[in-house]
Amino acid sequence: MSAPTRRLTTAQALVRFLSAQYTERDGVRRRLIAGTWGIFGHGNVAGVGQALVEYADVMPYHQGRNEQSMVHAAVGYARQLDRLSAQAVTTSIGPGATNLVTGAALATINRLPVLLLPGDYFASHAPDPLLQQLEHPVEADVSVNDTLRPVSRYFDRITRPEALIPSALQAMRVLADPAETGAVTLALPQDVQAEAYDWPEEFFAERVWYVRRPAPDPVELAAAVEAIRSAERPLIVAGGGVHHSEAEVALKAFVEATGIPVASTQAGKGSLRHDHPADLGGIGHTGTAVSDALARTADLVIGVGTRYTDFTTASGTLFRHPGVRFLNLNITAFDAHKLAARTLVCDARSGLEKLAEGLAGHRVTESYEAEYRAGKERWDDVVEAAYRAGDENAVPTQTQVLGALDAAVGDDDVVINAAGSLPGDLHKLWRSRSPRQYHLEYGYSCMGYEIPAGIGVQQAAPGTPVWALVGDGTYLMMPTEIVTAVQEGLPVNIVLIQNHGYASIGGLSEETGGERFGTAYRFRAADGTFTGAPLPVDLAANAASLGMDVLRAKTVRELREALAAARASDRPTCVYVETDPAPTAPPAEAWWDVPVAETASREAAVEARERYDRQVADRRRHL
Repeated sequence: MSAPTRRLTTAQALVRFLSAQYTERDGVRRRLIAGTWGIFGHGNVAGVGQALVEYADVMPYHQGRNEQSMVHAAVGYARQLDRLSAQAVTTSIGPGATNLVTGAALATINRLPVLLLPGDYFASHAPDPLLQQLEHPVEADVSVNDTLRPVSRYFDRITRPEALIPSALQAMRVLADPAETGAVTLALPQDVQAEAYDWPEEFFAERVWYVRRPAPDPVELAAAVEAIRSAERPLIVAGGGVHHSEAEVALKAFVEATGIPVASTQAGKGSLRHDHPADLGGIGHTGTAVSDALARTADLVIGVGTRYTDFTTASGTLFRHPGVRFLNLNITAFDAHKLAARTLVCDARSGLEKLAEGLAGHRVTESYEAEYRAGKERWDDVVEAAYRAGDENAVPTQTQVLGALDAAVGDDDVVINAAGSLPGDLHKLWRSRSPRQYHLEYGYSCMGYEIPAGIGVQQAAPGTPVWALVGDGTYLMMPTEIVTAVQEGLPVNIVLIQNHGYASIGGLSEETGGERFGTAYRFRAADGTFTGAPLPVDLAANAASLGMDVLRAKTVRELREALAAARASDRPTCVYVETDPAPTAPPAEAWWDVPVAETASREAAVEARERYDRQVADRRRHL
């Protein structure tokens, strides 16, 4: 007697399969693929598009305006839900598919799950060359979708219906794996999408993917405990892994038992509340003075769920103690072994809990606690001074914008940013009140992430006020998902800061001898130079034309009123403010390596190279 089968197209089978996949961790079950974003064209309209109509009752569909931004929305959704639930993104072939590459890179670099379903050429090659097909003279199986291979954690091209079965299972395994997750790509030739096949019923059965919490190896754990007990000036660097594993409570208990202070990366900020006496704020190039001062004198750096990017290590110049060693608690061995560290390869929560047990009764010295608490108090005064409104009728500075937002938000509001000068100011100054409040995408620091990510976060957390912070440069990159927020009825708030150019890169250009070339939005004169007059561009009017309610604020007082009104609104709302461009945030406390021209005739570049040579001499290889 043959096993029961169901005759469906490949696309129908895939959508039906996805609707039956779940994750479970700590007894909580979620849909693994909770919905599908899509823009249709040839290559997916008659395949996946028809399948989404067929199974609209079990697979929600969301209409996007740009393929890249659909991935950003899905990434924002997955991050808000601790990677336990994700979304799929379907596109046509050609430019629709290649527009996914930036979003895929962002997802994989940040270790966040998203399922990509781009259309592909005909597997049969019957109508070659078809519209938008790349023809390779010596490799006939090459497709533009191959650009997704290096930025995907798993990739397959489904050239036969039956090939979907093992590939779909592998795709789910990777998406649900806390150590391997990222972008997963199943390229779908358009003829195969529409081809019928007799699928085994077991393929559509409900399947639960358990998200494991691996415990530390006993030998590694014993060595880690001994390393901490023998350290005089230990410092924890909390990364995004703390949030992904929901280890915030375990970290708080560990810190309160041992007295070891915590500095955080962009992804790890909020691991402790800002007012916890052991929370020192951000670390590295955009870190706080107290974090970076302790990092320079730490004899043991305990990395928890961090990748140690160049911003965190100040390009290898931050950790200066002659005998400094590293202990890395990470779910991936790849990251745990960085900086020649002792390793604790495990889940962040389980690892911290076991470390706390092994360190029972151990605590840092009172003098060390007094030192970092005094440094924290000094930095809190710096933040207050930066946020202070001053003249309520003056044009606000960017730090005053953050101060006004700080006063407006509640503990559970989510603040989203990714690029420009805002990430540095936020990392130094923002006072995180809850684990999910600070949502910075800084693994890829992708301009245009904020607005679509806000949509994804709003989908994941209905009723939670969401704030997408964007400068004019970022807004011009990708404002079109405003239409999606309006269409879906999602009350995302945008704080649009107009400073007439690329403020962050302008400052970096000046520091590295580039003289701010090409970083301002100004009229070009007949001789090719740029005049001082700003362009007559009205970004607030643009946001309004896309369907948002827009509140214009010209002063600090008006800004505070506008932010309060936006938070109270049930409509997508943009608060537009033109800021005083003078930098008011505290300067960088540590270096960042951006190579400067080794030879040049212009004085600015020559002086910048002299500064660079002095700084790079402090770089250290931790072996």
